[in-house]
Amino acid sequence: MLVLGLLLAGCANVNPYFDSNKPHHRPEGFANNYPPNPAYQRPKLGFFEGWAARIRNWTEDADARAPRAPIEPVTPDLAFIHANRSEPALTWIGHATFLFQTGTGMNILTDPVFDERASPVPFAGPKRHQRPGVALAELPRIDVVLLSHSHYDHLSKDSLRALYRQAGGPPLLVAPLGVDIWLANNVTGGDRSRIVKLDWWDKTTVDGVELHLLPVFHWSARSPWDRNETLWGGFAVTRPGFSFFFSGDLAYSKDIQDIAARFDGFDLAAVGIGAYQPVWYRNSHVSPDEAVRIHRELKIKRSVGMHWGTYPMGQERLDQAPLDLAQAREAQGVAEDAFFVMRHGATYRPQQDQ
Repeated sequence: MLVLGLLLAGCANVNPYFDSNKPHHRPEGFANNYPPNPAYQRPKLGFFEGWAARIRNWTEDADARAPRAPIEPVTPDLAFIHANRSEPALTWIGHATFLFQTGTGMNILTDPVFDERASPVPFAGPKRHQRPGVALAELPRIDVVLLSHSHYDHLSKDSLRALYRQAGGPPLLVAPLGVDIWLANNVTGGDRSRIVKLDWWDKTTVDGVELHLLPVFHWSARSPWDRNETLWGGFAVTRPGFSFFFSGDLAYSKDIQDIAARFDGFDLAAVGIGAYQPVWYRNSHVSPDEAVRIHRELKIKRSVGMHWGTYPMGQERLDQAPLDLAQAREAQGVAEDAFFVMRHGATYRPQQDQ
């Protein structure tokens, strides 16, 4: 049943956006800009053996990854969230899902996943450890949804369908190449009027806010048969006076220097810090030490660690990443208030630090 579910979730095997002039394009999909780090090479497994190992990881006893101490949420400040039209603010809903309020009256949601499991099937796969910090029904009207890639812990059909039916009209869905096709087929009923597709370094402007898709080292798939058929990426959200970086999923690569060469720092960022054990997971995600390096190299004023404490994606304990983040900050000379973690439901307001 699991294999059948994965098969049905697959995509086409021809890249309709193939451009031979772009090195990261392939006739069948997309590729990273740079080779993987050989230190993080994945153990060589056959096709079926590899997916069997992945399924075992989804279904094994959760005690090994349980947090050492409770991960306590906070009651969200819904009054502020709903009234805020003029102040940049970031609310952590869980994993890679944030409500980013630009300070211009725009509400942006990143990688919205409110599901009980980050999985193609309801009976197996990473199970939510922590409820969403803000429930779907508690959100203000969302103007824009940013989607980084197709993995189930970042792209949820049910969550997006609910958002598309929100009061006041559907949000704008901004996605990498190929994910737009999935959205049209699975969320919007074929209507593409509220979908924007982007290639790396492309941007779209919405009410004076620029949304840039950035190259990062990762991959995509929703089944064993559609690897890298759709593009992936991080985002820069910029407007006069404020800039925000959303890493999506990424491994550390020279893409970071390429981003740094085009953007003169960021005021705020959400950067992944979890799912880095075993070590070969770092060919897809960054360790806390690498996340702090990204913080420094992108000249980010304030970074928030994400991708931890919600779904057990890696083999480290759910609360290990913040502990390793503290060590990485100290080792690299980064202040505690410059790269921190939030509690589910909490809102960070950068102006309060000024």
